Amino acid sequence: MIFDAFLLRALAGGIGLALVMGPLGCFVVWRRMAYFGDTLAHSALLGITLGTVTGLGYGPGIVVACLSVAILLVVLKRRQPLAEDTLLGILAHSALSLGLVAMALAGNPRVDMMAYLFGDILAIDTGDLWSIWLGGAGVLAALALLWRRLLAITVDEDLARVEGVPVLGVQLAFMGLIALVIALAMKIVGVLLVTSLLVIPAAAARRLAATPEAMAAAAAGLGAISVTLGLGASMVWDLPSGPAVVVTAAVIFGVISAMPRQLTGGILRAARRRSNS
Repeated sequence: MIFDAFLLRALAGGIGLALVMGPLGCFVVWRRMAYFGDTLAHSALLGITLGTVTGLGYGPGIVVACLSVAILLVVLKRRQPLAEDTLLGILAHSALSLGLVAMALAGNPRVDMMAYLFGDILAIDTGDLWSIWLGGAGVLAALALLWRRLLAITVDEDLARVEGVPVLGVQLAFMGLIALVIALAMKIVGVLLVTSLLVIPAAAARRLAATPEAMAAAAAGLGAISVTLGLGASMVWDLPSGPAVVVTAAVIFGVISAMPRQLTGGILRAARRRSNS
């Protein structure tokens, strides 16, 4: 019974996170922001130290650290004559290294670095489930409000600005949502793998969707399948749970990518017929 309880908590938490990361990951893929997501994920380690030292908890600490890095990136882009990927590389590795150094200086032996780096979905408790599902519902609600403006910026940022879309505000709000999702995902897949679960299901869903909304739904579904199969594989073969989920998502991406376009087109046509009937 104890086994069933922690397994069900892990499954519920992973699926809840996948349902949020799928739609959010679509914009990460469309806007080619995967490396930006990596940068925020690396800065999360600094947030863990901040939350531990101040007593706020790792969730608020991660959000503060991620938002600070995002704002710093915006400032540096305007002041430094460097390419964005160069700035992201500097910030990502600096934030990760600073987090490790700060953790060592804090001298807190209770911090399990391996769990934060690679996650431990089986350690999810009831409080984590509430955080994931309530926080995820808030993220999805905010994303729904920003959806059309984010699409407009993704299609043509200059045209969106001319049409009155507050580009900078929407971008910062989107970065805030990513920061919150990273804070929610830390316990499941960890710092080093969180961007994978954000990007891989969305990239796999791209071939199965004809509209942005359909791609978001497909990404959420593929993420949930990846969590379910990956968790099952980790239990059967005694694998680390976070990496098992990411490997499963990568396998699903490989299978979908290898499918003939005629077959994926048939899937889309069948889906549209069902929705119209």
